[in-house]
Amino acid sequence: MGIAELVGVVLFGAVVVLAYLAWRRVRLLRAGGVHVALRSRLEGSGRGWHLGVGHYRGDEFTWFRVLSLSSGPDMVISREGFEIDDRREPTPPETYAMPTGAVVLRCRGNRGEVEIAMGPDALTGFLSWLESAPPGRSIPWAS
Repeated sequence: MGIAELVGVVLFGAVVVLAYLAWRRVRLLRAGGVHVALRSRLEGSGRGWHLGVGHYRGDEFTWFRVLSLSSGPDMVISREGFEIDDRREPTPPETYAMPTGAVVLRCRGNRGEVEIAMGPDALTGFLSWLESAPPGRSIPWAS
């Protein structure tokens, strides 16, 4: 196999992977997903953010990283025991990896602390989902 054929195979593979990622993102958004940036390793430098698509599944908020070949969610957040500790505007170094007009929520749940950044419309939906626990169950929440 010559160099030209090897380069062609590699380029074809890259195109297939990019097409899969684009198809996956569109499929998630059409199924009711919202653009969400998330970081689970909290640090002051503004690094560690990953773009993704969030999707509501009953009492769970599933998050799919945009640049992931996995077919399942990269993080599942359960509404039970989940609470918002703080709300803030993103710092300038953070805005590169967030939806436009995003607000950052520092949250705590069963899996530890996480920061979630979403635009105003997605934020309204997320807060409504968080508050809409079934009757008889209280969900701690901070605005």
